[in-house]
Amino acid sequence: MKDSIENKNDNRTDAANDVARVLNEALPYIQRFAGKTVVVKFGGNAMTDETLKQSFASNIVLMNQVGIHTVVVHGGGPQIGRLLTQLGKESRFIQGMRVTDSETMDVVEMVLGAQVNKSIVSLLARVGGRAVGLTGKDGGLLQARALTLENTTEGDESDLDLGQVGEVSSVNAEILQTLKTGGFIPVIAPVGVSSDGRSYNINADLVASAVASVLGAEKLLLLTNTPGILDANEELLTGLTPDTIAKLVEDGVIYGGMLPKVQCALEALESGVNSATILDGRVENAVLLELFTDSGVGTQIVQP
Repeated sequence: MKDSIENKNDNRTDAANDVARVLNEALPYIQRFAGKTVVVKFGGNAMTDETLKQSFASNIVLMNQVGIHTVVVHGGGPQIGRLLTQLGKESRFIQGMRVTDSETMDVVEMVLGAQVNKSIVSLLARVGGRAVGLTGKDGGLLQARALTLENTTEGDESDLDLGQVGEVSSVNAEILQTLKTGGFIPVIAPVGVSSDGRSYNINADLVASAVASVLGAEKLLLLTNTPGILDANEELLTGLTPDTIAKLVEDGVIYGGMLPKVQCALEALESGVNSATILDGRVENAVLLELFTDSGVGTQIVQP
């Protein structure tokens, strides 16, 4: 009996020491990021898996509690697609962008601005966070203009018509600064508005990059459904610079759907954001692992 009690005590001590080691490792990172702004793009599996959703919410609230000003920008493509299917409307994509006519735009606003946004705010509240949900139309937060794509069809120089798909022309930082001063976590749905009142569906990565830029964020985190940027041997690459990124694109290592994410990260860096990381949202507690551990997770991109 005595040996059993001693073994249990030893196990408890070991577990406590493990926690202490983790906290000691996290301390310099907490000190580094305290008082700074971190923008997190929330999407992919992290938005649909219940365990990942709970860990994400806890991560965000913990960051806020230790003095990191956190802004969340979310997507919602799968949820939009499901509702469109239920309504008998086919989703159509051009170069990865959802073609958005007026009917689709109504669905986008309903899903992103009401359903998804409010569910994230509620999730954060359940773990003690003080979050405020916004769309880019609230207070003119996201001013937008139509996004035009070049036609890649040989011999056809006309622009592709995506309907009400937009890009960010400006961000009203005053709203976000007010929320920051009050200790709130802004949760932004990527719907913008033009000067003539027209609504636009905007890619969440683009919005996160623009928000990080205007706020002078310390870090931009883009959650994805991949580990990050992998080399030809499927090894994770990190500590990349704009020059190494350009070489990887030239060599075909970075291609397809990773290209626009990398471009968003580079644009944020060009605007003064210190670093950007493309990380795997399928990993539980990915945000804390990236911010507060020596090894981090995902692919970090920095200025040289």
